[in-house]
Amino acid sequence: MRMGAPARPPIPARFPVQTAHGADGRDSVWDVSGSILLVEDDAGDALLVEEMLADGELDSALTWCKTLSEAMAYLRSHRAPICVLLDLHLPDVHGLRAVTQIVESSSDAAIVVLTGLAEADAGLEAVATGAQDYLVKGRLDPQALSRAIRYALQRKQVERAASALRANQLMAQENARLERGLLPVPLLNDDSFRAVARYEPGRAHGLLSGDFYDVVQTADGTVRAVIGDVSGHGAAEAALGVCLRVAWRTAVLCGTDPLQQLGLLESILVAERSDPHVFATVTSLVFPPGGDSVSVVRAGHPGLLLRGGGDVEWVEPEGGMALGLLPGHGQWPVTDLELAPGAGLVLFTDGLFEGRTGPHTRLGEEGLLDMARGRAHLAARPFIDALVAGASEAAAPHGGLADDVAVLHLGWSTTREH
Repeated sequence: MRMGAPARPPIPARFPVQTAHGADGRDSVWDVSGSILLVEDDAGDALLVEEMLADGELDSALTWCKTLSEAMAYLRSHRAPICVLLDLHLPDVHGLRAVTQIVESSSDAAIVVLTGLAEADAGLEAVATGAQDYLVKGRLDPQALSRAIRYALQRKQVERAASALRANQLMAQENARLERGLLPVPLLNDDSFRAVARYEPGRAHGLLSGDFYDVVQTADGTVRAVIGDVSGHGAAEAALGVCLRVAWRTAVLCGTDPLQQLGLLESILVAERSDPHVFATVTSLVFPPGGDSVSVVRAGHPGLLLRGGGDVEWVEPEGGMALGLLPGHGQWPVTDLELAPGAGLVLFTDGLFEGRTGPHTRLGEEGLLDMARGRAHLAARPFIDALVAGASEAAAPHGGLADDVAVLHLGWSTTREH
């Protein structure tokens, strides 16, 4: 759109541009190093803008496109911060649609709309549509143009930072909701049984995993516990972990047999998973009221640590395949373990021992057992805290814990009443 000035000659050679061909075959002009993009079909107006920029405070090359389609092609190929000086009357688009299309296709570009003397309302509407500022062509001067460009870029940077902050806050809130579902408060009727839990996010804090656990004491005094790990990372896996945990607690409260519980969890896993390759490992335990034994069922999950008499042992009861690998074909044997008075069982997900301790080494099960034996004198809470801290420290030089970690310390209280 013209500003009412007389026709001007073509832009001189000192204009820092190079020529390319637009989609319609006409010559279009751009400079691949520029950070200011002028979208204007009138050569006279383009020359005026170029002269004002040369007289202003900015030291930036100018890129000139005659149509919106040429401008869009330029924006798609450039990721650096760009301020678009946009005329609203172009050969291929008219009015606020030009602003809308740039905002939708190049959200990082700052936009300053150039309007005519009688189009102040259009400038305000353009700002409401997504532009950062507008200028009236007939009132342009070098300082005003330079200032508008700087402010537009700064406003766009603030908008991006605010948008990223809101996204992070929403992700943190969603993760917190998922974590509350994955990591419940144990449902115990009294203090005769002690359950101590610890959850530690891996290094990818934005991506939850499907680690979950739960502990429920039924009316007859029996304590049932579960720990599990859904393969993969992300909101879908975490949500699936929440689903499995809630299903397990429901099954326990309904009096379902432990083996039937695993079958139920597998059916839910298969029905709810978004990928047929997703599986889950699970260990389920039943502590009868007598306190001298525990029944263990393992479905592809790691072994556990048995604490008693100042020592720690690695225990790996017979187990079956993980849930979801071959749905309907799993066989999970039940193993009964004797428990000495005051003994404790420590269950965990594999993130506790799979952290890298060297370029080609991991802590591993033996490393975890050695670490646990060196801390055997500690009480339940300090013991599992020390395990998590030790695993984190060992993996710190190599990127930290790569996976989330859930740890459960379970056992009858030595002060319980019989």
